[in-house]
Amino acid sequence: MAIAKAERLMNLALCLLGTRRPLSKRELRGSIEAYLEAGSDEAFNRMFERDKDDLRELGLVIETVENLDGDIGYLARRDSNRLPPITLDAEEAAALGLAAKVWQQARLAGAASGALQKLRAAGMPEAEGAYEVHSALEPRIPVHEAAFEPLMLACRDRRPVTFDYRKANAARPEQRQVEPWTLECWRGHWYLAGWDRDRRAERVFRLSRITGRVRSRAGAFTAEVPDVVTVRETVESWAGETATRTALIRLRSGSGYPLRSRAISVRELGDGWEELEIPYGHGLDAWLVEFGPDVVVQEPADLRADVVDRLRAVAKD
Repeated sequence: MAIAKAERLMNLALCLLGTRRPLSKRELRGSIEAYLEAGSDEAFNRMFERDKDDLRELGLVIETVENLDGDIGYLARRDSNRLPPITLDAEEAAALGLAAKVWQQARLAGAASGALQKLRAAGMPEAEGAYEVHSALEPRIPVHEAAFEPLMLACRDRRPVTFDYRKANAARPEQRQVEPWTLECWRGHWYLAGWDRDRRAERVFRLSRITGRVRSRAGAFTAEVPDVVTVRETVESWAGETATRTALIRLRSGSGYPLRSRAISVRELGDGWEELEIPYGHGLDAWLVEFGPDVVVQEPADLRADVVDRLRAVAKD
């Protein structure tokens, strides 16, 4: 069984790498003997989808292309699946080893481990000494949101998605149609940056506010994907990183340490409260709400009103 599957995967990879145009499922089924022997269309479809996912797990970049008639085809471009010669010294190998330990999410942990094995097979040094020097470092990036994995794959494969999204000040979620660009982690929260088709504008979504299942959609992106630097700047701006003015808040003593780390000034008020001046940018209201009764906004008035609106929306639930 294992040999038969390996042969089937190899044949599928050769077909996808050897074509100059996207091949439909029907064409692939007619080209691979194991698919011809499938008992039904349903059995073939299940087998093909599993094989395609397995090849992607192994690192093959498979593109999904929709033609003018709406038919879906697949191909693996050689230039997308060819790496230049890789030479790493011991320190660089150690850095990659530490990076591979970052991910706690199962799929990414396996992918990182597999990538290291491939690099070592290509001659990357083991860098055992460098690992021992840095062995006390245990970086971690937790991923708790169920939406992370399907969105990560959609970003990689350039596939549009739909999902239900609840804004912080909304009582109910609403469906969004998005062309996903990239995922960014900021202050312990994951954000998706992409093109919102309904609003015809760039938007950023916090993954913890995505409800239900993320569903993939066929078809190509309609908007141009900006460079990575621009996307990251957008995530930081929408999440509140870019400050345009300052805000004055009261903070309960012994709480809100992330706020304290950003404070421009701190003044004791007595009775267990302190007054902080902090940078104020887009998204600060949503962040302040997370601290609940430990934070009271004093000024500006528009920030105070936004925080009150968000708290009222939460209280309605």
